[in-house]
Amino acid sequence: MMVRSGNPAVRLGRLTSAVLLFLLGSGAAGWPQSAPPALGLQEQGPQAAPPPSTPAPSAPPAREDNPGLINEMGKLFDKLPSILPPIKSPSETMNDLSRLAKPSSMVSGRVACPASSNGGPDCKQAADQLCQSKGYKEGKGLNADSAEKCSAKVLIPGRQRKPDDCRTDTFVTSALCQN
Repeated sequence: MMVRSGNPAVRLGRLTSAVLLFLLGSGAAGWPQSAPPALGLQEQGPQAAPPPSTPAPSAPPAREDNPGLINEMGKLFDKLPSILPPIKSPSETMNDLSRLAKPSSMVSGRVACPASSNGGPDCKQAADQLCQSKGYKEGKGLNADSAEKCSAKVLIPGRQRKPDDCRTDTFVTSALCQN
């Protein structure tokens, strides 16, 4: 059973230790691989002589380009500053955010949406009227309500209802207003 510590510092220390052990262990030379076993008979050629030993070098050998995962990740981290955008100061970030977020207020009321050119309600104009009545410049409708309005002819007993006796009116009831 594995015991997990709730302390993040202990977990970070264990993770760091594991990564260091992995990195140190991956740098060691591996076991040499032998040739695959041959099926059938083959001629035996002369054995290659072991490479001559060289005297101890005075300077460390040049590092070989290792095409492994760790080397490729190192190359990526070397290129990272040129890929990322420049870091902004906190004041520049706040200026950018203040430009995006305009001050606004939610207001309530009831303004009828006039009919637009295509016959549907134009609630943007109604939201603007609601906001202007509260002292703001423009607005965007948040909630709308609709009601059916009929003429008094509908109340006459025995009269057949006609298609143009009633109409549906839409109202903006709350809007988000901006200066």
